[in-house]
Amino acid sequence: MQPDPDLRITELGLILPPAPRPVGVYKPVLIVGKFLYVSGQGPVKSDGTLMTGRLGADLDTEEGKLVARQVGLTMLSTIKTHFGDLKKLKRVVKVLGMVNSAPGFDKQPAVINGFSELMAEVFGEEDGIGVRSAVGMILPSNIPVEVEAMFELY
Repeated sequence: MQPDPDLRITELGLILPPAPRPVGVYKPVLIVGKFLYVSGQGPVKSDGTLMTGRLGADLDTEEGKLVARQVGLTMLSTIKTHFGDLKKLKRVVKVLGMVNSAPGFDKQPAVINGFSELMAEVFGEEDGIGVRSAVGMILPSNIPVEVEAMFELY
């Protein structure tokens, strides 16, 4: 049986940051059939500001992993704000993790593990881990990590 995601967040002592407002023409979340799609999320801190920096220049892999975890918290906040109860989410289906990478940095999968490990903690190993891609690129506002995801709904 899947753990109660809201209860797990409390048990783990996690603090969800404020959900960011869209900075362009898009929906933060969209339901299509039995799936919830979440637009790319950046790392919002509890005070509402963004974490910044480039992996391999300003941040190392372990710091990037913590940033990716913060992106997961931001995504959960966005889902709660725009969709509601996390108990309606059955499982993580697909994750696209984008890492702001300096030339030569090639540890994108290790960075995105921070997001994936958080989802496994909140939704359980079976339902919190889906298929995934992790790529390097230049990200807007110099954020270190951006993640978009797809969830199956009950």
